[in-house]
Amino acid sequence: MLRAEVARHPYPLLFATAGGAHLYGFPSPDSGYDLRGVHILPAREAAGLLPKQESVVISASHEDLEIDLVTQDVLKFFLTLLDRNGSVLEQLYSPLVLRATPEHGELKEIAAGCITRHHIHHYLDFSAAQWKQFQKENRPRVKPLLYVYRVLLTGIHLMRTGKVEAHLPALNEEARLPYIPELIGRAVGGSETGLLRPGEREFHQAEYARLLAALQSAGAKSHLPDEPGAREALNDLLLRVRFKPA
Repeated sequence: MLRAEVARHPYPLLFATAGGAHLYGFPSPDSGYDLRGVHILPAREAAGLLPKQESVVISASHEDLEIDLVTQDVLKFFLTLLDRNGSVLEQLYSPLVLRATPEHGELKEIAAGCITRHHIHHYLDFSAAQWKQFQKENRPRVKPLLYVYRVLLTGIHLMRTGKVEAHLPALNEEARLPYIPELIGRAVGGSETGLLRPGEREFHQAEYARLLAALQSAGAKSHLPDEPGAREALNDLLLRVRFKPA
């Protein structure tokens, strides 16, 4: 089903992966599929004056499950990689691969040189936005809270190790937060069990503040470089895939 949607794409794909709750490790039965990837515009189209499809969105529904495939042209994706964006790193390194090429493997090796200590700003901003969204709910749900923890722990792990990990259960093997497995069980179990209980919000507010401070500390102590060092390698790969014979 998912590979069939990927196959509908009008351009050649460098890669396509799954993200969202399936990547994060807490999909519920009604979770849709968020697919992401990179397409390659033909050289003639990329170089011309006419409008370019730098982004392509394909949406479908199968048995009440929504599938969204969003891809970016290789140039746009590479520029975003150089711009301290954690989301594209998570797309690239997702283990849920639906379309792969030799260049995908090469790109993963090159992109390790794009990771800098300044990626902390992505995770600080993203966690703040996720927490704000969680706070807006009159009847707070577990799943938006899990998104907050996922972002914070991914950022901490990246600052400490330079490795991209978006799977919350895997992250918690290191973090050892005792409440995470129970929250995941409630999030995937149904609508009522997916609600926070009275008094829980205050506990998680304190945990959010604690982990936010841990993320800031990890960024301050990180040995990651200040600037990406992969620009030339990305440029070489871009030219090769753009002008690769069909």
